Amino acid sequence: MSSRIFQSVIVQMKEATDRVIGVVDSNGTVIASGELPLIGTKLEEVSFQDSNREQIVRTADRTYKLLTGWGAQYEYAVFVDGVDAVARTICIMASVAFNEAKLYYEEKHDKTTFIKNIISDNILPGDIYVRAKELHFSTEVSRAVFLIRQIDKGDMSALELVQSMFPDKERDFVVSISETDIALIREVDPYVEGVALKKVATKVQETISSDLEIKTVIGVGTPAKHLRELADRYKEAQVAIEVGKVFDTEKTIIQYEHLGIGRLIYQLPVTLCEMFLSEIFKKSPIDSLDQETLYTINKFFANNLNVSETSRKLFVHRNTLVYRLEKIKKLTGLDLREFDHAIVFKVALMVKKYLNAQEAKLEGRNTLS
Repeated sequence: MSSRIFQSVIVQMKEATDRVIGVVDSNGTVIASGELPLIGTKLEEVSFQDSNREQIVRTADRTYKLLTGWGAQYEYAVFVDGVDAVARTICIMASVAFNEAKLYYEEKHDKTTFIKNIISDNILPGDIYVRAKELHFSTEVSRAVFLIRQIDKGDMSALELVQSMFPDKERDFVVSISETDIALIREVDPYVEGVALKKVATKVQETISSDLEIKTVIGVGTPAKHLRELADRYKEAQVAIEVGKVFDTEKTIIQYEHLGIGRLIYQLPVTLCEMFLSEIFKKSPIDSLDQETLYTINKFFANNLNVSETSRKLFVHRNTLVYRLEKIKKLTGLDLREFDHAIVFKVALMVKKYLNAQEAKLEGRNTLS
């Protein structure tokens, strides 16, 4: 289909110049040309540096320029007969025309671009049905959204790797969101469970890690039952990653449906969280608790408020732990051995963690500005 688009542009440009314009693929084979006998022939080898997508390459008889925007690897290049300044100008102008034509075609006919527009909220809800019908796209199929975020560095090879893992372009869509983010929209069974979705995420994560040595964190949204739900499910995957950074720092695969109370806290205004802490800790602020005390509290929660089990895990006598709990009660007014008090304290710790994360994010923005 790309050759037809390129050939259409070339036919229109023939009226403006007598130079031969054409397009070659990554193998050097001419797929479109102003001279029809050239189509299907192979021209001389031309090498492009991946690091410079705007470069002009000259051979003995022709000037070449990469066509950009369709993946990390060299796919197509435009060529013009001649190596003079006129050939260079025509080559640049032709590349712009080809890129615009290809982009226009993809926006109207490419399913992956359609999916990207949906999850990015770049299409009106009413237009989704119209475009889906034009593309013969099933709207009522269950689809899961995975947001794959590369940590420390972004490598475009990760996009191609994920695409190779899910080659069925009618059912699975791999979308480049940014330098570090990749979205995978995968068709799933209507009754799929979270365990199955985690297996998919784990496979992707392990493959990227082993093949590219890149660390990733993956957010998983709940399955969308209809095409119009994809944007919301993508936002869920985003929230899963953001909430995971605050409350589940050890996890690298975070499912939205398992975020629990952390999801609620993340959506609260900062002022409301600060008010909550000041009301709960009237005697002394939560910051007054030292690290040893906080460690004891977390262990107590981890062992389901069981004094005997917690003391065993802490390698302390049971009476020692009871003494520490009494001390916490005096400081905060909350007895962690009582279920209701324990819930309040647990939420308070999570709220404090959230506020610390928000403060760190704000400081980071101020540093950048």
